[in-house]
Amino acid sequence: MKEQKLSIETDIILDHLGLINIGFASIDHEIFKQAADRIWDAIISGSTIYTAGNGASAAIAQHWACDYTKGCSDLESGFKPRVVSLSANIPLMTAISNDISYDEVYAYQLERLADPGDVFISISSSGNSPSVVRACEVAIDKGLDVIALTGFNGGRTRDLAHYPLHVDIQEYEATEDVHQAIMHMIAKYLRAK
Repeated sequence: MKEQKLSIETDIILDHLGLINIGFASIDHEIFKQAADRIWDAIISGSTIYTAGNGASAAIAQHWACDYTKGCSDLESGFKPRVVSLSANIPLMTAISNDISYDEVYAYQLERLADPGDVFISISSSGNSPSVVRACEVAIDKGLDVIALTGFNGGRTRDLAHYPLHVDIQEYEATEDVHQAIMHMIAKYLRAK
């Protein structure tokens, strides 16, 4: 009985690692570099980087703001990323959702906060979350560049993005793991640069 349990656990681990490896292999290296360079340029110019997602993707958006504000800052050199997670202000999100529509929860914030030259990073495994799609549309209208982290077939945000960082996996868990790693890899790229 114990051997069967160990086998199931081993199968789950190997299957998950296999999917993650497929996801990493599917990332377009040139688009990754372009997206990382665009983030670099935004930071150097003093522009703001906005992130947003739903569910676990909202957690990645908040992690992005945390790691870049804290882990990538270097006050001596003046390298000060300004990263804002639109998923972080719960009172504002509930007010927008209640009074307008959840589909507008990120777009509404971008309409009021973002300036041309800023960057919007959308995180959506399906690429079709209405609130994230709508935010991409508003970001483009306002003159922001859009970086989209997607999985599955990429959905609408992949088509809208200037820099589509697509992970070709058909599963949420592994896609989210690779999205988190992309966030960390870009941070490493920025620190090395």
